[in-house]
Amino acid sequence: MLARAQDGTLLVARLLLAAALLPTGIARALNVSGFALTLAGAGMPFPNGVATAAVVVQVFGPLALILGVLPGLTGLALALFASVTAFVLHPFWYYVGPAALAERTLMLADLGLAGGFLMYALTGPGALSWQGLRAGTSTPAPSAKSGSAKASGKGSAPRSAGKRAAGRAPARAAA
Repeated sequence: MLARAQDGTLLVARLLLAAALLPTGIARALNVSGFALTLAGAGMPFPNGVATAAVVVQVFGPLALILGVLPGLTGLALALFASVTAFVLHPFWYYVGPAALAERTLMLADLGLAGGFLMYALTGPGALSWQGLRAGTSTPAPSAKSGSAKASGKGSAPRSAGKRAAGRAPARAAA
């Protein structure tokens, strides 16, 4: 029961983290050139290439996060993206007054997202994910039949041990 609640909580956390980036990523994907102009204004070299790479990360990263695909790689890539975004787009030290406070708040929010993505990279997506479903199908649960076969010693004794009479139970199984 506790594991099910933990898996549900991890799913909700993944959805909330993805919701922080996906809408902006879609908006930037619809206007990559405008985002490139913003980056050029911030002094970013190769703004068109950086904008395209950022849009790919900001759209496909949250989708991978929602599905739970490659959690280590996805979490690290999104943490790096959020950290770079924090320092490039929100340099609060260039501002004074309320503008500095607003930029600092946005920068700290992006760094908080980076922390959430790092936690995701370390904890994984849980059972309610693509990775969890794949792990569930690749390792079948042991059945009662295979457990009794191990207990009776069938399959583990060497073939040259000799033949027993049919219908006679081994001494270990009777005890």
